[in-house]
Amino acid sequence: MLDYTFDAKFAAEYGIVCGTDEAGRGPLAGPVVAAAVVLPEGLAIPGLDDSKKLTEKRREALYGAICEQALAYGIAQSSAREIDGMNILAASLLAMRRAVETVKKTVFPGVVLVDGNRPTDFGVPCRTVVHGDAISQSIAAASVLAKVTRDRLLAELDRQYPVYGFAKHKGYPTKEHKLAVYEYGPCPEHRTSFLSFLARDRDALEAALEEKRADG
Repeated sequence: MLDYTFDAKFAAEYGIVCGTDEAGRGPLAGPVVAAAVVLPEGLAIPGLDDSKKLTEKRREALYGAICEQALAYGIAQSSAREIDGMNILAASLLAMRRAVETVKKTVFPGVVLVDGNRPTDFGVPCRTVVHGDAISQSIAAASVLAKVTRDRLLAELDRQYPVYGFAKHKGYPTKEHKLAVYEYGPCPEHRTSFLSFLARDRDALEAALEEKRADG
């Protein structure tokens, strides 16, 4: 449950509070997306929670409310190629820094609250908050913006590469997705560093593909 006094404690010490979170660390494809949000002090957004606990319809509604009421927000990403080049953790933190830099163009935060336990250099004080998207309102708001943005991006990728079913699984490693990658090969948006299962699970994937073909 969100603690609506949580951000206020940091605001009393640091001034303007910016929350940041990411979406898409686990998928086999697509970017990792981060958002950073500064909310007006004292604002309570009804129904806001960790994006993973919300329905898609509720996230979409909250996305609009957050964008309308935030003092500033930024949304950024690290591409599949950047993820392959540096690893998913580094790419996630890079996306967060990019999102915060966008916020800084409007307001300059006194502190950045980061979901998780890995700090990074934002050029301002940084405080990590484990399970922050379930505690901090600004982090929860960032989690919603990041999740909605990434889901929209994957819906667009589904139109470009319909054989993979991106609109359904959002790039996560479902059985269906793994089988599609094995059958058709990866597309340019797949993270090659995440595809070790192609060799490891080759026999099982081949059997599943034969079964699929037999079923017509």
